[in-house]
Amino acid sequence: MVGFKATDIPPTATVKFLGAGTAACIADLITFPLDTAKVRLQIQGESQGPVRATAGAQYRGVLGTILTMVRTEGPRSLYNGLVAGLQRQMSFASVRIGLYDSVKQFYTKGSEHASIGSRLLAGSTTGALAVAVAQPTDVVKVRFQAQARAGGGRKYQSTVDAYKTIAREEGFGGLWKGTSPNVARNAIVNCAELVTYDLIKDALLKANLMTDDLPCHFTSAFGAGFCTTVIASPVDVVKTRYMNSALGQYSSAGHCALTMLQKEGPRAFYKGFMPSFLRLGSWNVVMFVTYEQLKRALMAACTSREAPF
Repeated sequence: MVGFKATDIPPTATVKFLGAGTAACIADLITFPLDTAKVRLQIQGESQGPVRATAGAQYRGVLGTILTMVRTEGPRSLYNGLVAGLQRQMSFASVRIGLYDSVKQFYTKGSEHASIGSRLLAGSTTGALAVAVAQPTDVVKVRFQAQARAGGGRKYQSTVDAYKTIAREEGFGGLWKGTSPNVARNAIVNCAELVTYDLIKDALLKANLMTDDLPCHFTSAFGAGFCTTVIASPVDVVKTRYMNSALGQYSSAGHCALTMLQKEGPRAFYKGFMPSFLRLGSWNVVMFVTYEQLKRALMAACTSREAPF
């Protein structure tokens, strides 16, 4: 057995909730530059927006984007929006991942055998609920990642300043901009990510190809990351464009998608696909492996604390 051994007592809802948020923050710290590169590639080609890359900067590929940002804006630009990103993950992942098993059990009425429909329903529910909780943090994160440091034209000076500026210039609703595409995206992402991870892990264990330890968690998480990127990339691009758009640029998320299709063609919906996959694949691996180990470590700590001397 690699890593912490599984305990006889299943993890509680509190352990899952805290473990999911913590694991997601760790994953974000490691993969955040890839997420920033993805955002820059996704918004490239926009004619306007509250924040955007420097006019002369053209991003080509993941490595090219990262190197261009480091050269023109400095290494710290890769972590623009990190504070908002960690705020987002602690509130967002705790709900969408940490509550997934509890909601799944609710839909299956406690049955050990959950159907694909029940899993999809649970994933959609927790994904949508997480957006309702964490949407403002996502808006601020995207705005920070989109803005360039070069030339001193930074619109937002700090995370708190970003919240205040958006609320002042665009109204309170500005912090909830893109909620509809984000609900759609996260319902899709959650279903693809959690359900795929669930199914791959169950299949590996039932076929006795692997045991419930790190290699199994790694394989399941990598497969979940690839499936999620393929399915969710178009909605993710629309969400990023719409969140970063100027006031009145798009009348709705649907208008944003239609404008992209007319001006840039269908391939625009897969802009930033490689950094999306690299980010989601690596993020899933780090998050799920850490999450599984945190659940076991926390339950082992609780068990040892309660055990009599």
